[in-house]
Amino acid sequence: MKCPFCKGHETQVVDTRESEEGDSIRRRRRCVSCEKRFTTYETVELRMPQVVKQNGMRSEFDAEKLRTSFKRALHKRPVSTELVDAAVDHVTQRVFALGEREVGSRQIGELVMKELLKLDKVAYIRFASVYKSFQDVGDFADAVHAVSDVVASRAPGKRKS
Repeated sequence: MKCPFCKGHETQVVDTRESEEGDSIRRRRRCVSCEKRFTTYETVELRMPQVVKQNGMRSEFDAEKLRTSFKRALHKRPVSTELVDAAVDHVTQRVFALGEREVGSRQIGELVMKELLKLDKVAYIRFASVYKSFQDVGDFADAVHAVSDVVASRAPGKRKS
């Protein structure tokens, strides 16, 4: 660690403390050359993967874009902000947990659809209609039947397949 005062390269750690949240470490250091003390903070740097779009373009993962997708699908639906936030966090954590440097936008879309299916069936159909580029009423009917099958399989007394 370089001293901010004399630019010397030799410093000693005098004291180390973990933050209350446990997400950073504070170190008190002393420069061997000029004897001055200074504080450094150590935190984890998490890097989200790049998103590879269908056209091959790459962009930074953006949780706000994810939130916007949820908001559009859930427009005028009775779903609380807390549930939307939890769904966005869950998708973000799942993307991060993949441990990949790049992730396809289709894969993220599938994760969003799974969360929307848990939150609101109408929002799921809305999102699916855009995501899967529905072409006619038959596509909507197929999606409604798929949602109905999921709901029926989760009903009490029914076994999950």
